Amino acid sequence: MGSIIRIKAFGFLFLVSFLACCGQDRGGILGGPCEGCEAVHDYGDRVLSPVDTLPLFGLEPRLRITGTVFKKDGKTPAEDVILYIYQTDRQGIYRKIGEEKGWGLRHGSIRGWVKTGADGRYTFYTFRPGAYPDRGEPEHIHLTIKEPGKKEYYVDDYTFEDDILLTEERRKRMRNRAGSGIVMPTRKEGIYVVERDLFLGINIPNYE
Repeated sequence: MGSIIRIKAFGFLFLVSFLACCGQDRGGILGGPCEGCEAVHDYGDRVLSPVDTLPLFGLEPRLRITGTVFKKDGKTPAEDVILYIYQTDRQGIYRKIGEEKGWGLRHGSIRGWVKTGADGRYTFYTFRPGAYPDRGEPEHIHLTIKEPGKKEYYVDDYTFEDDILLTEERRKRMRNRAGSGIVMPTRKEGIYVVERDLFLGINIPNYE
């Protein structure tokens, strides 16, 4: 009897884990459930602009992440869209460098926000993050989107084409939310430039 109970309990835990990991887009919520997406509101009383510089930007290799946010038609620039990114330091740690509060206690201090203008353009100045210490994930920068009148949602992380941890298997599992997040930094005038356009609603569940 005890063995049957343990088997049932294991089966229940497996189902919960599967739904949490692989079924995030269920439940009728825009983009699916997203723990931490509310951090997009953590900017407080800052006046957001299309450009932001993250803490520790001076670390190498430095990055300029830039692009245009388009509406779902893929042509019309999207105005007043807030983008929130956060990342690890070069050692793969979500570093805390000050008196963090809110989601900074989880995401660390290396994070930033921008808000697009009429042309839909955005730019972040940061540096290339390190992989987690266990090297269980490729190098990545998290990205959350908040459109006017819509609930915030996550999209594919920025990942790097030349990262040896970005295996073919991992590439196949990517959902391409708002378009592909795989980027290839190009060195220009002493800084690596990453270009990624974002397409609102593309591969985002329950978007309409």
